[in-house]
Amino acid sequence: MITKEKLKEQIDKFPDEEISIDELIERMVFIEKLEQRIKISEKGGKTISNDTLKEEISKWSK
Repeated sequence: MITKEKLKEQIDKFPDEEISIDELIERMVFIEKLEQRIKISEKGGKTISNDTLKEEISKWSK
């Protein structure tokens, strides 16, 4: 889960222009997934390949 503090921090990083709720949700889900993967990696758990990561990022950056 993403903390309230982290959520505020990420919202402050968004551009000043308007942003849709859908885009906001997509970005938050991406950030949460990324943080989960970092925690798994730090604990020595299963990681994903660079190619898989690039595919996931390309899906979210459309």
